[in-house]
Amino acid sequence: MTALTLENPVFVTYVIAAALLVLKVMAQGWMTVHRMMKVRAGWASPEDLQKGFLNTAPDPSQLDVNEYVDRSRRMHRNDLENIPAFWAAGLLFVAIGPSVWLAHVLMYGFVAARLAHFWAYTTKQSHEIRATFYTVGSLIVIYMACHVLWVAIT
Repeated sequence: MTALTLENPVFVTYVIAAALLVLKVMAQGWMTVHRMMKVRAGWASPEDLQKGFLNTAPDPSQLDVNEYVDRSRRMHRNDLENIPAFWAAGLLFVAIGPSVWLAHVLMYGFVAARLAHFWAYTTKQSHEIRATFYTVGSLIVIYMACHVLWVAIT
């Protein structure tokens, strides 16, 4: 059996986790757009002030930082700083043939950590709570990368 086939339960675990995280990244972008349209503020670029179907009454203040929109933008940036590392480390992890149990714990654990981080950020929990979820996810990716290195060099 090759590692990158749906006959491999570790790869299936990766595929499910990776697909959920793709949806998370894309949904966060749409959440930001939704918030911008809802408050008619938090635009990112000067050309966004051009009059059009979606912005019938442009105003320079629309380019000002809007905390409601910017919070979503920061969550999106955080996803883009963390999730691609999981995609890479996770695929390498599949290649070394870990146990299904370990793959489940690590990969679904990372998805859970990112969803918990989203919850903490969205509900304005303290930095310590948000950082805890970030740390769990980060340590999972670091563990997977180190495990791959260990197997590859021994």
